[in-house]
Amino acid sequence: LPTFSAFTPEEIAAVRTWVEDGGSLLLIADHLPWPGAAAELASAFGFLFADGFAFTKGGSGIIQFRTEDKSLQDHPIVRGRDSRESVNAVMTFAGQAFRVRRGVDAQPLLIFDDSALLLMPTEAWRFSKQTPRMSASGMFQGATLQHGSGRVAVFGEAAMFTAQLSKKKQPMGMNHPDAKYNVQFLLNVMHWLSGQL
Repeated sequence: LPTFSAFTPEEIAAVRTWVEDGGSLLLIADHLPWPGAAAELASAFGFLFADGFAFTKGGSGIIQFRTEDKSLQDHPIVRGRDSRESVNAVMTFAGQAFRVRRGVDAQPLLIFDDSALLLMPTEAWRFSKQTPRMSASGMFQGATLQHGSGRVAVFGEAAMFTAQLSKKKQPMGMNHPDAKYNVQFLLNVMHWLSGQL
């Protein structure tokens, strides 16, 4: 910290106008420092990013959002175009948590439950007992918004949409054996943004 905006006010205004006129925006900002870099752009659409890290209370960054407990919300993206495209669970890998400004009619997709914590270090991946932390319960890691004639999908985690190996050479992202719905979820996000859903 501090993390400065990656976008100028003119760029943010141009993106906002483009979406209002029918464009689609996929905005992904992972953990610190990326939420800070994208916060002003997100705020232009009513999303309030937290420049920190989301973990479970047990310290894991691997988080499952499921339809059965409603942490994965009912949404056209979750239902897909037919039963073959429906998604029952989505796995994420740390990332951040965000809120939506009061009065903004965003639709939640991924909602943290009582097991989630938000850690707010001053430097990425440097944690101590003094690192500020708070409950992330009820905060979002994914949401959508219809803005003017356009659409916005916002996510606070990037690895869920990638296929990679961890530093220990373990599969993560869409490679993780328990992330079997992540690929379809990403396809559904793109179908929703393109107006197919």
